[in-house]
Amino acid sequence: MEVNGTANILSSAYLAVEFVDSFLPENPLQEPLKHAWNHMLQNYSKFQIATWGSLIVHELIYFLFCLPGFIFQFLPFMQKYKIQPDKPETWEKQWKCFKMLLFNHFCIQLPLICGTYYFTEFFSIPYDWDSMPRWPFILAQCFGCAVIEDTWHYFLHRALHHRRIYKYIHKVHHDFTAPFGMQAEYAHPAETLILGAGFFIGIMVFCNHMVLLWAWVAFRLLETIDVHSGYDIPLNPLHLIPFYAGARFHDFHHMNFVGNYGSTFTWWDRLFNTDSQYKKHYSFHKAVKSD
Repeated sequence: MEVNGTANILSSAYLAVEFVDSFLPENPLQEPLKHAWNHMLQNYSKFQIATWGSLIVHELIYFLFCLPGFIFQFLPFMQKYKIQPDKPETWEKQWKCFKMLLFNHFCIQLPLICGTYYFTEFFSIPYDWDSMPRWPFILAQCFGCAVIEDTWHYFLHRALHHRRIYKYIHKVHHDFTAPFGMQAEYAHPAETLILGAGFFIGIMVFCNHMVLLWAWVAFRLLETIDVHSGYDIPLNPLHLIPFYAGARFHDFHHMNFVGNYGSTFTWWDRLFNTDSQYKKHYSFHKAVKSD
């Protein structure tokens, strides 16, 4: 019954997206993208695309999204948006972070990426252009993946804060009480595997094309780098996402160590009242500013 219920929910969601998609115009970039995608398929094997393509996508997107935050530290007018202005980034901290990233990316994540080809083969996930879903479907699937990942992240992240195991694993990620974008994947190798597992659950549920895997990588990296950026930028388009946590919400987690365990959304913290200290903190600051 539960399986049928889940299937009905997903079927209804797909119908809703299909209805919205019928009113949307054609993507003006469709032809150039089609040409580029088919060129890739003609010149590289599925294994090369799934393995080295996925690695390149991850590395390029990660450091590209980190770049604005890195530049902000040199721009005086951006400091008014820094959430913890009394704790600036230092070269020492950033170099320490970068070294850990290289280890995690190439010694922990790369072996997992090498399994991408076998995953797509086992589940018969297509690579061809004609099977690729339109962008509204991809966005909806990424949102579904984010809901699943956020649920996994909330409960496992909260468990990693248990006093008996915190110092062994999750404490590494809290080396920096004022986070910056590059720190998003700065973590103990065990945490990379434990919390990273949530990334793959959504893919197993929704993935119907290779492009979704790359789109979900891009969305997840954009989100986690944004919430670790240390800057609360006005007019951030990510804030249009319902219940989006954002940089200020997660920055408090690093400053306070307790509460605000969700990765993308705020609903689990609201439901279990693990955002109570965050609410009190910012209510106090608002009261001080108004005086």
